[in-house]
Amino acid sequence: MFVSFLPSLKQFSLQRRAWLILFLFIIFFESCALFFQHVMMLSPCVMCVYERVAMLGVASAALIGLINPRNAMLRYIGLAGWAYTAFRGFELAREHVGFQLHPSPFSTCDIFPQFPNWAPLNQWAPWMFEPTGDCSKIVWQFLSLSMPQWLVVIFACNLIAVTVIILAQFSKAK
Repeated sequence: MFVSFLPSLKQFSLQRRAWLILFLFIIFFESCALFFQHVMMLSPCVMCVYERVAMLGVASAALIGLINPRNAMLRYIGLAGWAYTAFRGFELAREHVGFQLHPSPFSTCDIFPQFPNWAPLNQWAPWMFEPTGDCSKIVWQFLSLSMPQWLVVIFACNLIAVTVIILAQFSKAK
């Protein structure tokens, strides 16, 4: 039954609508992060900032796929970018959860973000990328999960989705 679903999923991945949906989901999550920061006054930590960058990586991958999803090269670049940034985001969120659940003076997150010299995001857009919080503090919970725990779920769902969509690329579209 799962295999019979793959051709339809491949066909969906060939449509701009699929990539637009992914992009809009990420815009929603980034908007939530900015709401938490600027309206609820929750200070983002370095790991939060890195997780935002990973989310924007998924959004960038969605934009690449959105250009022309029927072009195999653009679609595969979009899928590869989505998979890579979702995986990195998953790793970052898991590490962040570790800082929260097992705080230690010997294992802490950076005080300042470590962006490359050619892309100092915290200087270009400090309203979004300047960390001011503590990674080990749990400042918000929903359904008993902290923000990084929700990000583990979100990035894991992204990884599952992109894996299934990549597998669908090997099926014949209807």
